[in-house]
Amino acid sequence: MEQKEREHLIHTAQKYLDEALLRIVVSNPVGKEGISKVKIRPLRLKGDVVFQAEELIGNQAFHKNLSVMECSDYLADLLEDKLRQMELDSNKGQLRVLVSKKGTLSIKEKRQQPKMEAASFVPEHNRQKSYILEEGIRVPFLVDLGVMTEEGKIVRSRYDKFRQINRFLEFIEDILPKLHSDKENVIIDFGCGKSYLTFAMYYYLHELKGYPIRIIGLDLKQTVIDKCNQLKEEYGYHKLNFYHGDIASYEGVDHVDMVVTLHACDTATDYALFKAVNWGASVILSVPCCQHELNRQMKNDLMAPIFQYGIVKERMAALYTDALRAEILENQGYRTQILEFVDMEHTPKNILIRGVKQGEKKDNQNEMKKIMESLNCNLTLPRLFAEKEV
Repeated sequence: MEQKEREHLIHTAQKYLDEALLRIVVSNPVGKEGISKVKIRPLRLKGDVVFQAEELIGNQAFHKNLSVMECSDYLADLLEDKLRQMELDSNKGQLRVLVSKKGTLSIKEKRQQPKMEAASFVPEHNRQKSYILEEGIRVPFLVDLGVMTEEGKIVRSRYDKFRQINRFLEFIEDILPKLHSDKENVIIDFGCGKSYLTFAMYYYLHELKGYPIRIIGLDLKQTVIDKCNQLKEEYGYHKLNFYHGDIASYEGVDHVDMVVTLHACDTATDYALFKAVNWGASVILSVPCCQHELNRQMKNDLMAPIFQYGIVKERMAALYTDALRAEILENQGYRTQILEFVDMEHTPKNILIRGVKQGEKKDNQNEMKKIMESLNCNLTLPRLFAEKEV
């Protein structure tokens, strides 16, 4: 980078280094060692606005706070010989910087009218809770969902939804090492519905983390699918597509890296899990709903006095169903956890089953058979696997 180019870059960046800044992402490393990505955001520290840089080096993250002058020089240093691409988003506009292999600098700037009162949305350094999607950074699908204002402020009455979306993204953050960083990851969301979590997943994996992904949303409601496809075009999410279809019969892909099924009703969850295992998906995230199948069949003479209370039987059936599903996934070579998705105070349907493919199958078939015999049940998921083996 020539000195004139460096000075131009510093001068241009300084125009955006204020309270209107939303984020800066510097990526595309020159070599395999050292810094792989840097994310910068504004913070209020003792009443002043500073810029916190998060450097990603290997599996570790390092943070430092910078003034305007320090931050602009820091960006120039990064693009000098460490990273080749910078994306800056602000309420004042956007800045895109590319550095060629020969060191030639390309700057594209798009100015716009600054948002009013942007300073009030700069997060405090010592805030109580740190979310993956942060308040103060406008996210289009959250605005359309009514969770966020145009300025990036969370609508108070929709804060529970904001927390739920972030909680879901935390589960995805945990499994990032299981996804490919150098080739396309195929992800399917069965029963995607209005798809606010599908959009969140795309935004997080592709826009924030830079993973090469293709996400397919599947649902039985055509009107919902049409609306979701309209929104993804508006957002420019070109690797996200929605289709009308049934979980059990979907054959649109030959391999899948991650399967997500959120509130698929009753046995639809079982068919989704069965498809995921057959595809050899590395990751399964499932939030079951309406476990009617076991509730209808469940019978045990010893437990009859307890089962006579309908609400108790219903909740026990739901817990038994999901525990059995988790054990069946263990038998298929998945390390499986049952986790709390949202607080119990918001909904009793708060369980997420997370399965990560490990390869070693748990020898638990005899135990599962005895448990199901004691409950007098014949459930869909074990039946599907049994039929496959015949």
